[in-house]
Amino acid sequence: MIPMRASIVALAAGALLPMTAMAQTVQTTQGVVAGTTSGTVSAFRGIPYAKAPIGQARWTPPVPAAAWKGVRDASKSGPACIQPKYPATSLYRDDPPAMSEDCLSLNVWAPVRARVGARRAPVMVWIHGGSLAVGFNGSPIYDGAKIAARGVVVVSINYRLGIFGYLAHPELSRESSHHASGNYGLLDQIEALKWVRANAAAFGGDPDNVTIFGESAGALSVMGLMTSPLSRGLFHKAIAESGYMISLPELTKASHGLPSGEQVGSFVGAALKAPTIAALRAVDAQTLSAAAAAGGFLPLPTVDGWALTRQLVDSFDKGEQARVPVIAGFNAGELRTLRGLVPPVPADAAIYEKEIRERYGDLADQFLKLYPSGRIEESMLETLRDGIYGWTSDRLARSQAAIGQAGYLYYFDHSYPAADALKLPAFHASEVPYVFGLLVEANTLPNWPKIPPTPAETGLSDAMIGYWTSFARSGKPSAAGQPAWPDIADKGGYLRFGARPEALSGLFTDRFALQEEVVARRRRDGTQSWIQNLGIVAPPLPARAADAARPN
Repeated sequence: MIPMRASIVALAAGALLPMTAMAQTVQTTQGVVAGTTSGTVSAFRGIPYAKAPIGQARWTPPVPAAAWKGVRDASKSGPACIQPKYPATSLYRDDPPAMSEDCLSLNVWAPVRARVGARRAPVMVWIHGGSLAVGFNGSPIYDGAKIAARGVVVVSINYRLGIFGYLAHPELSRESSHHASGNYGLLDQIEALKWVRANAAAFGGDPDNVTIFGESAGALSVMGLMTSPLSRGLFHKAIAESGYMISLPELTKASHGLPSGEQVGSFVGAALKAPTIAALRAVDAQTLSAAAAAGGFLPLPTVDGWALTRQLVDSFDKGEQARVPVIAGFNAGELRTLRGLVPPVPADAAIYEKEIRERYGDLADQFLKLYPSGRIEESMLETLRDGIYGWTSDRLARSQAAIGQAGYLYYFDHSYPAADALKLPAFHASEVPYVFGLLVEANTLPNWPKIPPTPAETGLSDAMIGYWTSFARSGKPSAAGQPAWPDIADKGGYLRFGARPEALSGLFTDRFALQEEVVARRRRDGTQSWIQNLGIVAPPLPARAADAARPN
């Protein structure tokens, strides 16, 4: 039941809150929050989980939020973290109503029956995407009410973005007692999970049954959390939608074709005419965000020896990741809305084949068989899709299977008329409204292809919510009236989401094997990044291990 103290405090503070909010109160570790209830779900928005990282606290690890007295209004989401705006024509345009450095807040949706103590509900913590540069938990396509209505407590978090979340710098490393810098956004996510651990039960959730889930950069963050020693025990299952197991900068040394994180930070400071951290901290936040974005700052986690001890793929190879069940998957048309990642299409097949042979050497015949020159543009789109998102998803699921955990792979291959008309079937992030049950809400985004609210679309969404929430509950995804989802360890089983779910096996096995060989050679060589450079822009591939070992 609702803690008696919360109800008493709410009544005492009734003058501060609208009458409709008085009954929806919960006692958290910081104080009482008052949200709103609609049907069977209560929502509590804009709850701070960490102090504002402003002034001297800019680029420091998060500190738990201070306590407050009285009842805090939790009827509205907090401001988004500082970020540049999407271009007006971007399909992903989703302008936050407010931005601030004081942005470390979260939203909670809780089923009323769970909140009054009928049972401990599974908890799902959403980490939004946006290249670690944009996005916010108050977006209409991240509303957790439809998932919560299935008996789940849903939490969505803000975390520091762009230069505020991912700047490494020699001075920041010297300030740190861990001699580390560059992972402030990841540390925010960990602090939010600590808040969930401490407060889930107050909302009817089970702190011992927490699932993290995220899309794109949110899925990259999921993998970071799976490999970070700082997040151990804070979650128990993971879902990665369209993740990318990218090569990351290391803190103090150049590696894998990337400058060190500290080198990048020093360069950014010099370019912005703010060569010291004191100078950078004095720059207005919005000005700094815009200048960093215009200057090409690419936010990425840093292998700092503390929050991240090694490259993600190395941690998974060594079996150091969290021992939790995983769902991982990707979309058929990932690159159709990410054209900035796709190089110009060669004029003809001869040029395409020449480029591939020069770059892939002994693997060129295999490459051209899988990605033929007879359909150059499609081959290029599939090369990047399979090499970035597909290989990552397959490898993540198989890595968990290798340590005795369940690994479930999916392939989202669903489209609808408006997306087809734009030649964007199953585009990047198009599964998100289906996972959240927000087909109508997605249509409120100005440039999103409008989803028809037909039985076919809502039926697929219902199935996906069923799979996701049952996985959160038990570690095994299932949905009423839908096929059983095979574990990848069972003959390479996976689930295809097309017009309806379909259980299959052997997804792009030859393609992922080719990419694994490419990644393995580049990792051994140590001078090339891996999934960023593919196809006709790939650097010449290092020799096979046997060839590399031959004496001159």
